[in-house]
Amino acid sequence: MSLQIQMLGTGSAFAKTFYNTSALIRSNERNILIDCGSTTPRSLYDIQLQPDQIDGIVISHIHADHVGGLEEMAFRLLYESNQKKTKLYLTKAIADILWENTLKGGMYNPEDGYHSLEDYFDVIVIEEQVPVVIGPGLTIELVPTLHISSKPSYSLFINDRIFYSADVRFSEDLLIHEVAAKRNCHTIFHDCQLSGQGFIHATLDELLTLPEHIQQRIYLMHYADNMSDFIGKTGHMRFVAQHEIIDLPE
Repeated sequence: MSLQIQMLGTGSAFAKTFYNTSALIRSNERNILIDCGSTTPRSLYDIQLQPDQIDGIVISHIHADHVGGLEEMAFRLLYESNQKKTKLYLTKAIADILWENTLKGGMYNPEDGYHSLEDYFDVIVIEEQVPVVIGPGLTIELVPTLHISSKPSYSLFINDRIFYSADVRFSEDLLIHEVAAKRNCHTIFHDCQLSGQGFIHATLDELLTLPEHIQQRIYLMHYADNMSDFIGKTGHMRFVAQHEIIDLPE
């Protein structure tokens, strides 16, 4: 099976039309999630995938539109799938805060023996900037990028040739020198704030300053509900659609 990425959601944190931005990597009959926002379980239902068909979840940061669906995933695996533990890939910086700051309030259940993230998931702590083999023909590398100051946040390199920004401020140096020149990524999935100033996300205006040969590799995601107003205004980039499947070289 060729490498595919299917967008489970393509909307910004406040979008109501396109679901939270998250993606499903399909590789050699394995299904790996990139993030699991509040709407991700519904999107999996829409494409007729059950939680127990997910082989792993990679977490980029702990905003609710990226981790808000983990509680539902965990409880459904626990109660509907005979306590199956899906692999959860994350860095130590995120592992240290995900349970205490985000999930513990709803999932802490000492009477039944559930005290920690490890009681629900097969937690795999990975090092920053070190490629990790997720399955046959599939590696993931988490690289620290700037989204919210003082909060750990990561972008992803998939098989070293696909860049998935998750949430990140615009960085010309990252995109031109690391993503395009050094790694020669053939495909780029990049979040895009369509209007206004980019305090925590790359804006469309900023991305339009990139050279044409880089724009041609970019799929725009994490956009607002008024996306249709910007069709034809994205230079050589294009919007990726919710549930769209992109076939990629391995």
